Amino acid sequence: MVVEVKIHLTRRAELAIITIDAPPLNLYALDLDAEFHDALDELGDARALLVNASGRVVSGGVDVSLFAAQEYRQDAQALFDRMLLLPQRLATLPIPTVFAAHALCLTWAFELAVACDLIVAAQSARFGLVEKVVGLTPTMGGTQRLAARAGVGRAKEFVMTGDLYDAATLERWNVVNRVFPDEGFAAAAEHFASSLAVGPTRAHHATKQVLAHFENGGVPEADAHVTTIASALFETEDLPGAVHSFLTDGPGRATFTGR
Repeated sequence: MVVEVKIHLTRRAELAIITIDAPPLNLYALDLDAEFHDALDELGDARALLVNASGRVVSGGVDVSLFAAQEYRQDAQALFDRMLLLPQRLATLPIPTVFAAHALCLTWAFELAVACDLIVAAQSARFGLVEKVVGLTPTMGGTQRLAARAGVGRAKEFVMTGDLYDAATLERWNVVNRVFPDEGFAAAAEHFASSLAVGPTRAHHATKQVLAHFENGGVPEADAHVTTIASALFETEDLPGAVHSFLTDGPGRATFTGR
């Protein structure tokens, strides 16, 4: 029996790439979920992660037969708790994470996208949380993570209408960070992510920690932790090396090891 692999993990030097490959629609299913977790377990010493997809869509959504199989509320909650773990793991990775959307990106894939640090999109990409068609609300954190980026009003609009939104609109909403042309999109996304992979990895992690405090409690909460987080960087190799480089060679000439 041949088992089809739905998640592929590859490396480009310091950059890890996780590719969703479950044709024709890259639907969420439990075996795909398990493979994705396995890939996250194998990131090793990667200094940035790019999540992308193969095929004509990023994803057409969730395999609805999963919902049909839930007979009781307790079973549904157990399923949703499992589904939520994947974006939670992505959000807490200590390295920069980039989601690349080349085409239609619905439900669970969009929820993974907003769990990543940065989102890049092709000009023709479209996005939607369309759970309303089955009488459901998003369960993988997409609503609240969208609200953190675009505001509560936009999140309500996005989820309640179930409409599709183009990349330019979501860039204007501060959900998508960069929009690249369709032609050459894959290479542009990889180049963008690679530029983060050769940066000061520990400092990027510190930035993520500070912003996590901000998300949890606003500016006062972030202020209460930022000096502790930043001062710890003086125990890394990258910060003193970059300071020395700045003083001896000028700005922008430092290289980073991630240590």
